[in-house]
Amino acid sequence: MRTAIAYAEFAAREAHGVSPVYERLSYAVSRDDTILDLLDTLPPRKRQPNLLFGVVRFLGGPVEEPAEFHNYTVANWSAIVAEMRARATQTNEAGRCAVLLPVLAALPQPLALLEVGAAAGLCLYPDRYAYRYGQHAIGSGEPVLECAASGVAPPTVLPEVVWRAGLDPNPLRVTDPVDVAWLDALIWPEHTNRRARLRAAVSVAAAEPPLLVRGDLVDDLPALAARAPADATLVVFHTSVLYQVSTARRDAFTAAVRELPGHWVANEAPEVLPYETLPKPPVDALHNVLALDGTPLAWTRSHGQQITWFG
Repeated sequence: MRTAIAYAEFAAREAHGVSPVYERLSYAVSRDDTILDLLDTLPPRKRQPNLLFGVVRFLGGPVEEPAEFHNYTVANWSAIVAEMRARATQTNEAGRCAVLLPVLAALPQPLALLEVGAAAGLCLYPDRYAYRYGQHAIGSGEPVLECAASGVAPPTVLPEVVWRAGLDPNPLRVTDPVDVAWLDALIWPEHTNRRARLRAAVSVAAAEPPLLVRGDLVDDLPALAARAPADATLVVFHTSVLYQVSTARRDAFTAAVRELPGHWVANEAPEVLPYETLPKPPVDALHNVLALDGTPLAWTRSHGQQITWFG
């Protein structure tokens, strides 16, 4: 029952108005007892829609029609479940830099960036991308990250980044075609602009691959943070990562990151990283909360397409 509810909520709150294919498919799975029974053989954190749909796409299966998806999934479950156990939803969306930029540009420069849950590290290049907030453009080249911003003046300068590193239990390499193919499979079917953005961001990162360390977000964070240059402002940040760990590990991470010098930028769902008081979201869709050093600042959409400052 919990898995069925999760798929129905994904359809209503995340896919609605964003991906008709995944909205239709997720509602279908929420009513498909056969697939729900298969999913319930997995640990709860491995049952999520993005992981299942991404793995099916990665293996070349259909997602556009629920009946075809059902037949493929049942017939190929052994291969699908092996990939679901081995992989994680590492949606390395460079577009998220657009909602991080107002905070990063306002911090004392230069910056030493450390991303927790970095995947391939594409969000470690906010200084290399171009942005468009309505009519306001900043930066040049590709990709161009578009974001609807309200309640905040768009930044006028890009941050200066002198060090960039990522921490992830399974880091991906931008130079590995299989890793890039997994990132591509996680992009929702209709989002051709995001697919083009992925290719452009991969090109940027491949020209100067980031320092990516395989490790735990609590146990290995202090040692990696200690490698940052002392004359730069350390910024530890993460987006849509903490839902993948237990509440106890989230609490341990929060305690660990507060002990570090510099700043902490979080961009997580409010039920994952809660705050005492928050204004009502602008619409009834899934939003993250952008926060600096534990203080909530804005609602953001999960792919960086919108930011609504609290004022």
